[in-house]
Amino acid sequence: MKATVTVMPKQGVLDPQGEAVRQALGALGFDGVAGVRQGKVIELDLADGTTEDTVREMCEALLANTVIESYRIEIG
Repeated sequence: MKATVTVMPKQGVLDPQGEAVRQALGALGFDGVAGVRQGKVIELDLADGTTEDTVREMCEALLANTVIESYRIEIG
């Protein structure tokens, strides 16, 4: 069983990595980029029977800093 967890900075939280990417794209001539938010994607290979609630617990305990990040879980 596979799960994909997408972690992104919450709206309103400064994203210095995203801003650095936006500036670098501008320096490369890509002037149409108004904003960039950079996050991470985590793919988990799970034992059969692992529940979405268990994956949520993993996110809350380790995979996401829930003070400044939100996450989305996709099972399948």
